[in-house]
Amino acid sequence: MIDTHCHIQFQGYKDDRDEVILRCIKKGLIMNTIGTQKETSRLAVEIAEKYNNIYATIGLHPVHLFATQVDEEESKFLSHEEDFDEKYYLNLAKSKKVIGVGECGLDFFHLPNNIDFKIILEKQKKVFIQQFKFAQKNNLTLVVHTRDSEPDKNLPKAYDEMAKLLAKLIKKYGKIKGVIHCYSGNWIQAKKFLDLGFYLGFTGIITFPPRKTNPQPTLDLLEVVKNCPLDKIVVETDAPYLAPQLYRGKKCEPWMVEEVVKEIAKIRGKSVEEIIKITDDNAKKLFNI
Repeated sequence: MIDTHCHIQFQGYKDDRDEVILRCIKKGLIMNTIGTQKETSRLAVEIAEKYNNIYATIGLHPVHLFATQVDEEESKFLSHEEDFDEKYYLNLAKSKKVIGVGECGLDFFHLPNNIDFKIILEKQKKVFIQQFKFAQKNNLTLVVHTRDSEPDKNLPKAYDEMAKLLAKLIKKYGKIKGVIHCYSGNWIQAKKFLDLGFYLGFTGIITFPPRKTNPQPTLDLLEVVKNCPLDKIVVETDAPYLAPQLYRGKKCEPWMVEEVVKEIAKIRGKSVEEIIKITDDNAKKLFNI
């Protein structure tokens, strides 16, 4: 199996990283460990160069564009403001283990206080465009982060904004290989990305039961899993976050991607072995590994 999106270099594994990697190796897992800013991108490359079964993606997450406190159930950290330093990332990209750029994109969920949304959106789009062009120039796969705000915030839908931006960039600069990481939108939005040639990455979220207070987002997501062309599906964990339902409440480890595979197999009426082969083939094609 291939976990196309995890963060094995994050502080969540500082005490047991070697043990977690060993468990993954024993299960024959291949991992793409994803950077979110300079330091985590550098660490991703360092770890990838140590292990045959680990690759790296480098880039700048939109949450790191402004200084802000990220504080939710699975993420608690102070984000320091960074810009996309092309020279720095170009040096990292010299490693043969670097296969992607990101995760980069639009995040309307974690917004800094006291900054107008229009200013935030403008900067998020500007930095995303820089990374889009960087990925094209260096023949790397684009790993796209997209997260909507809470419904009561009355902000634009991040998935709609991202689809429009990608369509514009592809029209101007040409096609690009990419994946919409941790897809959680609806089928109408999914079709826009699929029409642009993007893959969809599914995480343990697809194993969560619908919320009694608001089941629709889960039902919408399961519709996407049901309808997405099999040759456009890749699986991921986002570890150490989003542990599948079987391990909910525990720190997620990349090998838990097997639960995502099982859920897709159940939804699509395929065997687990079939889905492993399909998603492995897709990941290899997407990331040139």
